[in-house]
Amino acid sequence: MPKHVHEIRDPIHVFVRLSSDERKVLDSRPFQRLRHIHQLGLTYLVYPGATHRRFEHSLGVMELAGRVYDVVTGKLTDDIRNEFPDVGDDRKREYWRCVLRMAALCHDIGHLPFSHAAEKELLPEGRNHEALTAQLIRSDEMRPIWKGMKIDSEDVVKLALGRKELPDVDFTPWETILAEIIVGDAFGVDRMDYLLRDSHHAGVAYGKFDQYRLIDTLRILPRVPTDVEEDAETGFALGLDEGGIQSAEALMSARYFMYSQLYFHPIRRIYDIHLQEFLLEWLGDDGYPTDVERHLRLTDAEVMQGIREAEQNADLPGHLHARRVSRRKHFKLVYSHNPIDAAIDTEAGGAVFRALSETFDADHFRHDRYRQRGNAPEFPVRMRDGRISSSSMISEVLKRLPIVEVDNVFADRAIADEAKRWLGTHRDKIISRPEEDTDGET
Repeated sequence: MPKHVHEIRDPIHVFVRLSSDERKVLDSRPFQRLRHIHQLGLTYLVYPGATHRRFEHSLGVMELAGRVYDVVTGKLTDDIRNEFPDVGDDRKREYWRCVLRMAALCHDIGHLPFSHAAEKELLPEGRNHEALTAQLIRSDEMRPIWKGMKIDSEDVVKLALGRKELPDVDFTPWETILAEIIVGDAFGVDRMDYLLRDSHHAGVAYGKFDQYRLIDTLRILPRVPTDVEEDAETGFALGLDEGGIQSAEALMSARYFMYSQLYFHPIRRIYDIHLQEFLLEWLGDDGYPTDVERHLRLTDAEVMQGIREAEQNADLPGHLHARRVSRRKHFKLVYSHNPIDAAIDTEAGGAVFRALSETFDADHFRHDRYRQRGNAPEFPVRMRDGRISSSSMISEVLKRLPIVEVDNVFADRAIADEAKRWLGTHRDKIISRPEEDTDGET
């Protein structure tokens, strides 16, 4: 007798379960390709255990999405039921549960090799991996699967990408809420899974939080008006009961620590830069292929083969960058973000980079600049007396969560020590406040 429920062992969620119809999506070429896409790019060169792939992450996101859906649709007040009539219809409720799980499963199928490492540099302007994801969900290969499951591929696209990635597409209030379950800034299960999974495989404790308590307290609640939410298409959002606020604080803190300690680790960042430079030369003027067939054929395996070949042959495109990756001859950190310098010049790293480039040779240096937008996102919280409050009103932790900032300068190891000594001598002159003019104005 054929099995109707398939179980997959998972180190984070113990078991991930799929129906036979859902397994057809898992067995498709677009999803199976994720077995060959590293979740964290070349991070394994710094954290050896971080060799996990987008495949298992996507399974985890699907598992969490189903759990969140069951919780929030099982704890609805009358006003929420009136706002979202689809939840009261058992057939529609099951339909949207299936769409949500498949959107969660497929949300990453458009990722380029090594995930985020070189996306902005390789894709045409205005294109990103989300656009490739939508293209694959709508593809001829996936269409018969959706038809067999009796779900609309456009519904899957909407929930997988969300309103931010589809600003010209109309979302119903219910679709807005469901997309928030996957890609929401506050409680998106994409973020929940990657924090837990990346922390586990990298061997660090920074990404851990109480996922069970957090999910059990999630609710659909009326929005608390804020400037950020003025463009919202629904008066409701994903929030939580007051009893879950500490779990939410732990989630947001885990994100801060994972970014500051793992994702923005300077050596991990410079490997991304070397990989970007290799790919730009290796792929040539045509750039990354955005048609379905060529995308499906290009994974980390093909890129690593290209790196190995280029490392051995100085005549091949990307030779120098391939050597830096393969032989661990990455550029060395000679300057990093410093609050003392930032108080004088918010773009201190840029000033250091320019000064070093002018004194030595610009080809010997790389500047890596990034600053997170905002800190903890706002979300509604239902207090024990039934009133709805904003998260920042009741949590000092969330209100004061720091913003992660990167402002690194790297140098070719052949001159790194000399550049660092020179910088130590000239830093105060390079990073200085503008001189005042005769009228006392800067």
